[in-house]
Amino acid sequence: MFSLENQIVLITGSSRGLGWSMAKAVAEAGATVLRHGRDENLLKERQQYLQELGQQAEYYLFDVTNDDEVLAAFGKIREQYGRLDGLINNAGFQHRRPLIKFELEDFDQVVNTNLRASWLLSREAVRLMQAQGSGSIVNIASIMGPQARKTISAYTASKAGVVGLTKALAVELGPQGIRCNGIAPGYFATEMATDLVKDPQFTSFISGRTPMQRWGDPDELGGVAVFLLSNAASYINGTVIFVDGGMSCQV
Repeated sequence: MFSLENQIVLITGSSRGLGWSMAKAVAEAGATVLRHGRDENLLKERQQYLQELGQQAEYYLFDVTNDDEVLAAFGKIREQYGRLDGLINNAGFQHRRPLIKFELEDFDQVVNTNLRASWLLSREAVRLMQAQGSGSIVNIASIMGPQARKTISAYTASKAGVVGLTKALAVELGPQGIRCNGIAPGYFATEMATDLVKDPQFTSFISGRTPMQRWGDPDELGGVAVFLLSNAASYINGTVIFVDGGMSCQV
């Protein structure tokens, strides 16, 4: 039920952090994982790791905010595999500044990476999925979408948009056999959060604010990704699953 055997799955931003954790889990479930990133040395290193485990994997080097590079990457996928069964829109960007100090170009970079790229990648993925009449898109949202913290206005707006996009795609693509769901992670100890993890005051806040009283381990996200891609979730569409240790529940 949870097998991804013979599936082709593209995961953006999968050379490190949550993306890498999901890539490992999806590969272990039997899929051929098409990983994406911008650090080719790290992509090659991760590629070797998966291949030594006997798992099928490939990597693509492109910028999700560059339309030409995205289209070229999907051209390669079409040529090499002729299909795509799953897409995880995970590539993300964060920029912290008070609103009055937030520059327009920084706002654009956050929104273009987190939201616009997810829309474009989904469009191109669907063009491949339509041929087989099936597919699963998983958008990585955040608890900082329905909720908010100061200095991350662009990030919060972009992730709220990802939730809206997830629902819109679920409604439009469901009749074609293509599902779209989201995952809203809480605070995970990834490279992106290194400065926060090292901050004793912020870690104390996480422990006090989260019922499980700790940061999330990136590997704890992999199973949820596999579930949403698999036949076990065949009637789940338009849902966003919160993986946050209960933080979003606690007042």
